[in-house]
Amino acid sequence: MSVALNSRALVVKLIIIGTAIVILLRLLFLQLFEDKYKIMADDIAIYKKVVYPPRGIILDRKGKTMLFNRHAFDLMVTPSKLSKTLDTAELCNALGIDIAVYNKLLQRTIIKNGYRRPGIFIEQLSDEQTARFKENMYLFDGFELLERTIREYPSPSAGLVLGYVGEVSPTMLKRERYASYSQGDYVGMSGLENGYEEVLRGTRGVYYFERDNHNRLTESYKNGKLDTPAVAGKSLELYLDAGIQEYVERLMKNMVGSAVAIDPQTGGIICMVSAPSYDPNLLRGRARSYNYAALTRDYKKPLFNRATQAAYPPGSTFKPITALIGLDVGVLKPSYGYPCGGGYYACGKRVGCTHSGGGHAANLRLALANSCNSYFVHVMRLIEDAKRYGGVKKGLQAWHDYCWNFGLGHPTGVDIPYEKGGILPDTNFYNKLYHGSWNSCTNLFVGMGQGEISLTPLQMANAICILANHGYYYTPHFVKSIGGNPKDSLLAKYLIRHDVTHIPDSFFSIVALGMQDVVTQGTGKVAQLPGINICAKTGTVENKAAIDGVAVKMQNHSAFVAFAPRENPKIAVAVMVENAGYGATWAGPIASLIIEKYLNDTIATNRLHLETKLSNANLINPYLPKIEAAQRYRDSIRYEMRIANKKLEERERFIEDSLMIRHYFEKIYGKKLP
Repeated sequence: MSVALNSRALVVKLIIIGTAIVILLRLLFLQLFEDKYKIMADDIAIYKKVVYPPRGIILDRKGKTMLFNRHAFDLMVTPSKLSKTLDTAELCNALGIDIAVYNKLLQRTIIKNGYRRPGIFIEQLSDEQTARFKENMYLFDGFELLERTIREYPSPSAGLVLGYVGEVSPTMLKRERYASYSQGDYVGMSGLENGYEEVLRGTRGVYYFERDNHNRLTESYKNGKLDTPAVAGKSLELYLDAGIQEYVERLMKNMVGSAVAIDPQTGGIICMVSAPSYDPNLLRGRARSYNYAALTRDYKKPLFNRATQAAYPPGSTFKPITALIGLDVGVLKPSYGYPCGGGYYACGKRVGCTHSGGGHAANLRLALANSCNSYFVHVMRLIEDAKRYGGVKKGLQAWHDYCWNFGLGHPTGVDIPYEKGGILPDTNFYNKLYHGSWNSCTNLFVGMGQGEISLTPLQMANAICILANHGYYYTPHFVKSIGGNPKDSLLAKYLIRHDVTHIPDSFFSIVALGMQDVVTQGTGKVAQLPGINICAKTGTVENKAAIDGVAVKMQNHSAFVAFAPRENPKIAVAVMVENAGYGATWAGPIASLIIEKYLNDTIATNRLHLETKLSNANLINPYLPKIEAAQRYRDSIRYEMRIANKKLEERERFIEDSLMIRHYFEKIYGKKLP
């Protein structure tokens, strides 16, 4: 009996000893190897502060600041860390809000960021709110201040070029580009802010501080050995001239359209105006969301960059390119004339010309100066039907390839996002449109810049750079240097010279002389400047719009392209004003004032009347709201039709499936269903 008792006692002792050993080993493991509880303890005792660096500033070509930073604080909250004893009344008093607003803001943060992740409770506190919160910060567990810099725009111009910043969205976080971002971070949403986000954002810093038993920060953890300093973003120096940008925006304040000016020798964009524009200060601070919604609803579309995203038929501004292609293909000589009597009739339909007197198209230079439609639609036919190509389809494709090399029909590669490529028809385009049955009479309008061709103003300006440079260009871009370095690797692609054609220099010279004649004795006399040889081309672009499903002939678009001086080009300009009429009436004066302002840095007294005329004009189409409403109605009808068709298809599939099931049931069981 005693032996049995001793055996049981021994087993019990062994169990107790074994349990103690397991507990000791577990404690040893937790102390030496397991980081989980150490991290939890550190999270209570150590405060990790993320410091967002100031974004890089943006300067214009003369060193004028266009965009800088101002310090502000966001109030962050981590809902899971909120204390049950939190004095919400005291917090609301410090922030100047009531309990209802507090609950609404907290609920919004939880929905947006979850319960355990920190999120923005109030964005960009006022100075008074910041001071009052800091006084009693230790009372508000779960809340903390996050220092940021917000963007400040000294001038209410260039909003679409500079862009704006906003909080990164969950959708954006899924993209590879934003893999290093977290919810609550700010990111460039458009313009240069987006195009150069990685350069402008800098590198976030992380600093660690110890807390006392009242949750107050005391001193740096481990004397700052684990801290990572923030690195400010790099600055951008632009080719853009802030003064000219502001000037042109004032000229076009009551117009719809755009103006682009480029330095042909570098590809640097001197100004890019999309009218109507907006004050970029509207898209910063707490009111950003409200203002963005208001700008989005505006029927004039101020957030739409017409310079890079709107595509128009170029009209007569395209005729110099038609002339160059005709000369190089060999179907046109500088002395070639066409007997235009007020229209082109060779295809059995009249193509009208604004000149009816004989001799206005007696040679290429005269045809350009007088903008003869008959001359250039005929040259277009000669290009397509050229014997060297052996057929109209190959001839049209050759014409397309020339234009493609001139930067048309595809994005230029400018360094701001969302650029469109326009429309440049090729042989496949017309084969689909006309089922393979067409000839050079089908698309002769393209030779005069009408019909199926559509270009962005930026493409038009770039093409004029190629004319000015006699066959080469640099990709249009805004940024001249990054952090003072003009040879930064990000800018390497903009330093490459693109020789796009092998058209002889003599052909460019004759076309340039014809464009100079446009200004001295042709349709573009408004652009004359003493002592400067300006080469230009006017354009009056046919414009139709659908209102309530009916095609309505609208006021023509006014277009103008130019470069100057002819001998050593320093600026190339393209201007498009919607619903404004003749090119020389509105677009021409704008282009000539841009050239004068850039080359002379001032406007001559005898030309100040042009400034007054443009600034006081109101060329915004009164039909625009109705067109917008009609388009929205059309889109809603199309959406409803798609939904109805989808439901009908689903119903038909259901009926088919039901009939099939019925068929197999009757086949298996050998009886008819009722």
